Amino acid sequence: MRTPALVSRLRPFTSTIFAEMTASAVRTGAVNLGQGFPDTDGPMGMLQMARRAIAEGVNQYPPGPGRPELRAAIAAHRMEQSGIEYDADTQVLVTAGATEAIAAALIALVEPGDEVVVIEPYYDSYAAAIAMAGGVRRAVPLRSNAETGRFELDLDALRGVVGPATRAILVNSPHNPTGTVLSSAELAAIASVCVEHDVLAITDEVYEQLIFGDAREGTRHRTLAALPGMAERTLVISSAGKSFSVTGWKIGWVCGPVELVHATKAAKQFLTFTGGAPFQPAVAHALRHELAWVERLRADLQAKRDRLGEGLATAGFRVLPSEGTYFVCADVRPLGYTDGEVLCRAMPEQIGVAAIPVAAFCDDPEPVRHLVRFAFCKRNEVLDEALRRLRRL
Repeated sequence: MRTPALVSRLRPFTSTIFAEMTASAVRTGAVNLGQGFPDTDGPMGMLQMARRAIAEGVNQYPPGPGRPELRAAIAAHRMEQSGIEYDADTQVLVTAGATEAIAAALIALVEPGDEVVVIEPYYDSYAAAIAMAGGVRRAVPLRSNAETGRFELDLDALRGVVGPATRAILVNSPHNPTGTVLSSAELAAIASVCVEHDVLAITDEVYEQLIFGDAREGTRHRTLAALPGMAERTLVISSAGKSFSVTGWKIGWVCGPVELVHATKAAKQFLTFTGGAPFQPAVAHALRHELAWVERLRADLQAKRDRLGEGLATAGFRVLPSEGTYFVCADVRPLGYTDGEVLCRAMPEQIGVAAIPVAAFCDDPEPVRHLVRFAFCKRNEVLDEALRRLRRL
């Protein structure tokens, strides 16, 4: 048998930093502030809808594009949030979470050798999905402002990397792992480049509901698809997992032009075909009736961000701004460390806390070597215990 068995394009992705840090946390009994999942449940009305659907027999394959009531609820929600009208029958596709949506879009739209631009630090599945599609990854950095700490998009680098071979740009805002929300000016610059070079945009907007009250341009999410020239070239991807605290349900969706959604469906139907039958009517209910719960979640997460940030500062970290998501990044250098990955691999054993090095999200790790990402989507008592342990650093 040929060895190694795994094809070369996927060999760099045999493990993830999340799996490694979570396994370390389990082995050592560490408080896991690495993986971004909440430890409380979503709105009760939504959970009851899922239970009812199971009891009433909604347990077999739903339609390939997703249940009609969910696609209608997604279209209505996009209209309310962004003012963009999507036809529920032809421009909305339900997926097995946003991760599958991104992978299916890239597999469907990227030819081998096409270049795909990512903004680094980037979520780790992006690189693997581009590799599966046979694409070539090109990274454009977010750089931390020396004075404010805010991560800002390097627009000159963006303009320099996009060219005739560029097929798509993958945009994540609110941004994991930095917590940055791209500004109107940054989104406008991305749109200008896409229109000028006839580039597709795939936008990962899973944290769209989780922008905090002290964000620079307000709490309302801005989608790239709403900018001039972008509706016809943008696939918008989101999910229920983060907004409604059901990351294990894996209900995501794609919205966009008919041709791009149809192409994505062609790939998606041979990945999972379909899934989450009893969860789909529950998510439809949540999108229509549980947004007040999401507002309370956002306020609660902002308070948790502040709680963790203040505790990290007391423990000696320099804490960077977070405008949204589940995450805050911190500089380890004031504690006398220079390498965040070395610290993250040592912390579970030494003090009983797990976190994620930001360098793991980068092609060029050096500019962020000193940064660590902490998740604050945990109960207050869990955060407080982690902070008590972190003070031992």
